[in-house]
Amino acid sequence: MTDKKIQSFTDLNAWKESHKLVLLVYKHTAYFPKGEIFGLTNQIRRAVVSIVSNIAEGFGRQSYKEKTQFYSIAQGSNLELQSQMLVARDIRFLKEEEFKEIANQSIIAGKLLSGLIRTTKAYSSKA
Repeated sequence: MTDKKIQSFTDLNAWKESHKLVLLVYKHTAYFPKGEIFGLTNQIRRAVVSIVSNIAEGFGRQSYKEKTQFYSIAQGSNLELQSQMLVARDIRFLKEEEFKEIANQSIIAGKLLSGLIRTTKAYSSKA
């Protein structure tokens, strides 16, 4: 097995899985009531895009402390998304299977983000 050097934020598994989450969220929120476009739909989409955006921004930072800060913000946005998806499910904007699909992808992204944060912190203690 060859170790591929990470050259871009798009090489990070946390970003790849979070990007899948973005696509899922946009797919399923497209069917939310049009009256919600500036409400819950907008909030959900902003949260999910914040995840991938903060991973990208963190990747571009020079210090491990800054990287960790942005990856942690991404993790917070993921938790915000999880809360909003519960609301969307409970008010029946999402079917149960749609909710589970997004929730499962959010858990995958969150675990990878936790690993990225942990690894980045480990590198910062060595620096």
